[in-house]
Amino acid sequence: MANFHTDHSEKNFNSDRKGDLGLLERPLPSANDPEGDRVPDSLPSVVDAHVHLFPDHLFSSVWKWFDNWGGPIRYRLTSEEIINCLLSRGVDHIVALHYAHKPGMARELNAYMADICHSHSQITAMATVYPGEKDAAAILEQAFQDGLGGVKLHSHVQCFEVNSEAMDEIYEVCSARRKPLIMHVGREPKSHAYRCDPYELCRADKLERVLKEYPQLSVCVPHLGADEFDAYQRMLDKYDNLWLDTTMTLAQYLPMDYFPKLAEMRVDRIIFGTDFPNLPYAWDREIKQLVQQNLPQNALAKILGQNALEFYNISCRGN
Repeated sequence: MANFHTDHSEKNFNSDRKGDLGLLERPLPSANDPEGDRVPDSLPSVVDAHVHLFPDHLFSSVWKWFDNWGGPIRYRLTSEEIINCLLSRGVDHIVALHYAHKPGMARELNAYMADICHSHSQITAMATVYPGEKDAAAILEQAFQDGLGGVKLHSHVQCFEVNSEAMDEIYEVCSARRKPLIMHVGREPKSHAYRCDPYELCRADKLERVLKEYPQLSVCVPHLGADEFDAYQRMLDKYDNLWLDTTMTLAQYLPMDYFPKLAEMRVDRIIFGTDFPNLPYAWDREIKQLVQQNLPQNALAKILGQNALEFYNISCRGN
C-alpha cells in the first residue's frame, strides 16, 4: 500500500475533490488486540497469499510512508524475520509480493525475491515490473526463468491504467506463460500521498475489459476489490479468470460502512491474505474474523488455502 518516494511538491491530485475522500485521508489508529501464539490446530491448512517482502532499505521507506500517511506498523521485521514469524505460528505457505515504484529497479527486486524463493520451500514469490519501462517483457521472462511464479503490480503506486498499451505487454507475457497476475486495481485505500488518483485509474469496468480480452490470464485483485465490492462480486460470478483476496477486509478495522459477506460470494475464487507485516493489528486478527463467519468447512478450507494453491499453481508446500 505504500509509495516509497512521493514528491510532496506536486499539487495534490484530489485537492479540489473534497467530497471524494479515501480511506487514508487521515492516518489510521493503532490496534492493541492480543495476538495468538499460532494458527489453531482445528483449522484447515493456511496459505497467507499476501505477504510483502522487501530489502531492508526499502522496508524502511515503506514504514516511513506509513508513519506519515497510512498508520502504525506493528511488525517491523526483516524478510527473514517475517518468514520465520509466520511459519513458526502455523502458516503453511507464504505468497511473497513486492512492487517496483519506478523504472529500473525491477530486475534487482526480482533477483532478491528469487534468492528468497530458492532458500525457502514454503515460499512462492512473485515478480514485479514497472509498466511501460524498457524491456518489461524481458524482465518478466528472466524472472520466470529464475523461479518466480507470477507478477505483482500496484496501480496506486505505479500509476498505470489497466487498459493502456504498456499493460498489454504484461498481459501477453503472463497469458503466454500461464503466470498469474495479482494487481491492486481497486480504488481504495486512496491517499493524498499518491502521485495519481486511484479513483480515476481504478474502476471495475476497466478491469472487466481485460478479463474479456485476455481469457487465459488469471487475475487476482486484493482487498476484495475495495471499494467496488458489488461490482467485483458480480464479475466473480461471470469470469472464471478472476479471483479476489481478502487482505485487510476481514479485520473490521478500516473505516468503511459496508463489507461483503463471503458466504454470499463465489468461495472458490476468494483467497486469504493479510498484508503482513504492514499491519496495525495482530497477525492473526483476520483469521479469527474469518472463523467467526461460520462458513462451511469446505468453504473455509478453500479460502484459507486451497484457492491460493490453485491460483498460484503451488504443487508442494514443503512442510
